[in-house]
Amino acid sequence: MDTKYVLKMNNISKDYFGNQVLKNINIQIAPGEIHALMGENGAGKSTLMNILFGMPVVHNTGGFDGSIEIDGVPVTIDSPQKAMELGIGMVHQEFMLLPGFNITENIKIGREITTPTFLSRIFSKSLEKLDQKAMAKDARKALDTIGLNIEEYAKVKGLPVGYMQFIEIAREIDKQGIKLLIFDEPTAVLTESEAERLLDTMRLLSSKGIAIVFITHRIDEVMQVTNSMTILRDGSLVNRVLTKETSAAKIAEMMIGREVEKLLDESEDTRTLNKDDIILKLSNFSVNMPGEKVNQLNLSIRRGEILGIGGLAGQGKLGIPNGIMGLYESEGTIHFDGEEIEPKVLGDALKKGIAFVSEDRRGVGLLLNDSIEQNIIFTAMQVQNKFLYNLGIAKLYHKKAASHHVKQMIKTLDIRCTGPEQAVGRLSGGNQQKVCIASALTLAPKLLIVSEPTRGIDIGAKKLVIELLAKLNREQGLTILMVSSELNELRSICDRIAIVSEGKVARVLKADDSDTDFGLAMSGVIEEVDKDE
Repeated sequence: MDTKYVLKMNNISKDYFGNQVLKNINIQIAPGEIHALMGENGAGKSTLMNILFGMPVVHNTGGFDGSIEIDGVPVTIDSPQKAMELGIGMVHQEFMLLPGFNITENIKIGREITTPTFLSRIFSKSLEKLDQKAMAKDARKALDTIGLNIEEYAKVKGLPVGYMQFIEIAREIDKQGIKLLIFDEPTAVLTESEAERLLDTMRLLSSKGIAIVFITHRIDEVMQVTNSMTILRDGSLVNRVLTKETSAAKIAEMMIGREVEKLLDESEDTRTLNKDDIILKLSNFSVNMPGEKVNQLNLSIRRGEILGIGGLAGQGKLGIPNGIMGLYESEGTIHFDGEEIEPKVLGDALKKGIAFVSEDRRGVGLLLNDSIEQNIIFTAMQVQNKFLYNLGIAKLYHKKAASHHVKQMIKTLDIRCTGPEQAVGRLSGGNQQKVCIASALTLAPKLLIVSEPTRGIDIGAKKLVIELLAKLNREQGLTILMVSSELNELRSICDRIAIVSEGKVARVLKADDSDTDFGLAMSGVIEEVDKDE
């Protein structure tokens, strides 16, 4: 039998309800090898690891095609328990610790050591007593292995985030027979010194013969610690390479490189942009949005341009618009068209001329049970008193004016519907997004912020939304800030693209800059270069 590899995944394919997310992926990892699994958001990394770890989301949606071998033996992994029995452990990006328990209890949970009691001998093994000393001894050994000098009886609640990450690792290496550990973005929440220590821990585990799958977007860490890597793109295998035979630039190009699909037809651009005419300036801007924190960011937007904000998930790009609009606590200054925005005053940005189309159109942007008309005019009516008769002591709804405006919006934006009274919840995703944009435009803003404007809509609707944004910018001179996870979209429409990494602007690029430049910036390689010439 082939025992060269501790893990072989052969021709792995997976679809979710007709959407092919993995296409014939092969991956091989030897004992003691540190192997990086790399790719953009949506490349298929998480799905592949979910298959390896037997996660229910895979088996509840039809399973997968292909085969898995552990130490050369074909295996069926249909649950996380089965994966653990085979010697596979996973250190999750989201911590799986119980804060009310102490460190020993978290490390030994599910594998408690017990001693018989008088009652357990008579009635049931479940009445055995926990052997706290034996469990603490095991926990201490695991903590010492990774060099974590902390009391094993300390409560998890209140510990620094970095400690929690190492406790997760200690829990996995305490398991008997661990052959392979999956690290899912383990350094994302760590300080620089903690990240260095974690890489040292990975080297130590590797020296003991434990294979490691290292999922990360940080190319510098990959170059430091890994032996080899598999690069995925759009659910397909791009390449398997030895780390010593490649470079950061080549990795970035493999992760990003693909033909840029044209979402915007070529059209004459008669705009004249003045790079010194700044409409919005963010200075030392921080936003406390869970999972999307912004950290002392500086960014300027020119009047009349379309500025894109891109970056990997969790790096802070979504925090920027939500912070500007006051939806999450922020610090720093926001200068807008000669005034200062006060984000602590909810609605201040709206009143001063900034409209926002949220990434969460169904949860935040729309009143799903209400009509198209109500959705389009509601914010303008609340903030600007539009579509109201002012009778002094009372205000009445100006139905005629509202209906005229909404019909005009339906025509201008080509919202496919039965009429203004149709419930928004009955529209397609693309038409719901157009209603969100119509609502924002009804405010007649100086700046339109659109966050993930094409999320969840088909390619045809995407093209219509992108063309609409370009038309608003080209023909009406509307300044647009567009936040998107789809680099292709940003490169189709934006004048400049700011790539955000770890809550800061890593780099500001032009749409036609190289795939390597974009890949390096998205991977956190910060370079103070603003390509605005």
